[in-house]
Amino acid sequence: MTVILDRAAFIRTHTRLMAVPHAPEIVLHLADEATALWQKTEDELGEIGLPPPFWAFAWAGGQALARYVLDHPETVAGRRVLDVATGSGLVAIAAAKAGAAAVTAIDIDAFCEVAVGLNAEANGVAITAMTGDAIGRDAGFDVILAGDVCYERSMTATMMAWLQPLAKAGRTVLIGDPGRTYLPRDHLEKRAEYMVPVTRELEDLEIKKTAVWALAGA
Repeated sequence: MTVILDRAAFIRTHTRLMAVPHAPEIVLHLADEATALWQKTEDELGEIGLPPPFWAFAWAGGQALARYVLDHPETVAGRRVLDVATGSGLVAIAAAKAGAAAVTAIDIDAFCEVAVGLNAEANGVAITAMTGDAIGRDAGFDVILAGDVCYERSMTATMMAWLQPLAKAGRTVLIGDPGRTYLPRDHLEKRAEYMVPVTRELEDLEIKKTAVWALAGA
């Protein structure tokens, strides 16, 4: 079985630094050809258990959430921020640029931890990147940011069951979502809406109407 020992080299080989369409202040290591990398991951690399390369794309929910944080720095300024299911680290980088006191980015995919490190370095910000599952734990973060976490029913239910008590405890919880099927509208307050350019190869439209929602504590 082949094992990828140098994840950073793999990421650099299959991506290039590009400005994020809806948050051009930020550059990320992104895939030029989405279908090619996704297919390579599913076919050739799937044999060694490599997850889909969510870290190689700027998803609509993350772009909207990053834009909101950059435009409303008071949301995170001076606060401890967690970016859950971080992927590329886009939202975490936006929080760091907006003046967060400390930013942690977490994802269950170990490749994301490496991608976040590379992307943070490219943007000149400090982020603590971790591999793991934040769900079910309360590490005392002031703000929890979650982009594109409602595309599966089970994931959405698990995520909301964790986030709702945090919102009730007074934490700021923001969700970026382009109208995924399983987005629950209960206790959500729309903060902003954007028309976000996305990769047509992975989405059904080239421009996705994407909202930023705050999870109400009540």
